[in-house]
Amino acid sequence: MPMARSVLLDLDGTLVDSQPGIVASCSAALRALGHEPGDAREIRRAIGPPLEDILQALLRPHGDDRLDQAVAAYRQHYGESGLLGSEPYPGIGDALCDMRQAGLRLYLATSKRDVFARRILENLQLATYFDGIYCSVPGGQLDHKPQLLAHILSEQRDIRASHSLMVGDRRHDIAGAHAVKMRGVGVLWGYGSRDELEAAGADRLVERTADLARIVLSMLNG
Repeated sequence: MPMARSVLLDLDGTLVDSQPGIVASCSAALRALGHEPGDAREIRRAIGPPLEDILQALLRPHGDDRLDQAVAAYRQHYGESGLLGSEPYPGIGDALCDMRQAGLRLYLATSKRDVFARRILENLQLATYFDGIYCSVPGGQLDHKPQLLAHILSEQRDIRASHSLMVGDRRHDIAGAHAVKMRGVGVLWGYGSRDELEAAGADRLVERTADLARIVLSMLNG
């Protein structure tokens, strides 16, 4: 069976700016547990890891370990209104279209829950670009990128790490890619800094969405 050239893409900070909705839902979760959210910049800096890690970091200054309650409050608010605050980065739709037209297989790889990720993609008319949508699942087995990417590779038998790239905006995306012997591409329009992505060992950095498809194709074409 010939190996397909594939691109695995993160969601938050890579395809969409979901910051307004995430900040609002994190603030709602803190208030539900009796805490004042404080400076929204602290929440913004926490965006990127799995939800449990974000909320744990936000609860720590309050000496609060009620993580399960915070997660439930967050998901209730996010499902009702938070996810509607996501907007695609300018030019990302064109980049996805160009990659598909070049014959690449596209897969979403996000630590966001499936029900939220699909609603965001469908709401923004991006879902049709993807050959598969992979997200975290109840129980937390796929919350972290190494496990999620390994799962995708095991499910999709006609793709290999050597013929694939992981595209994301945070160190977790790069680390996940390298954990499964895949190259990691860091994008600079999201929530991670150049320093963070370089320290994580990103194989390539992309500054503009307009350059994404060209750089991905050049890497996969060898």
